[in-house]
Amino acid sequence: MTESEPMMSIEAAKALLRKVKLRCTSARTAILQCLANTGTPLSPAEVADHLQGFGFDKSTIYRSLTEFNEVGLVTRLDLGDSIRRFELIALDSEATEHPHFMCVLCGKVICLDDFSVDIAPTNASTQSPGEIYQVLLRGQCVACG
Repeated sequence: MTESEPMMSIEAAKALLRKVKLRCTSARTAILQCLANTGTPLSPAEVADHLQGFGFDKSTIYRSLTEFNEVGLVTRLDLGDSIRRFELIALDSEATEHPHFMCVLCGKVICLDDFSVDIAPTNASTQSPGEIYQVLLRGQCVACG
């Protein structure tokens, strides 16, 4: 998320919750704002760290993230490191699928919204592996590199 992008307001978070017919609790509102304002997939523990001043317990955060996933507000990313991360879905956009970058040293995950990855066979006779749902690139982030 860049500095020019607006932060999600309380009103916008409540409107999203109403749209998917979830109660507008202070925890749910804060969690949505956290996901929107960080602009990167977060684990429940990372959300809890961001919201530690509010006193929400970790089970409430995890339960809310799971509910958000069930109603389509967030997508759950399983990137092979046993840490579930959640990312806010842009409900007004068709382009929800995008690649992600994961630093192999610090574990930071970055959305590559402005990147595209084309996967095509190098040989015309190569059969497609099937439908691809997620592209994950691994390497060293700028801070670790």
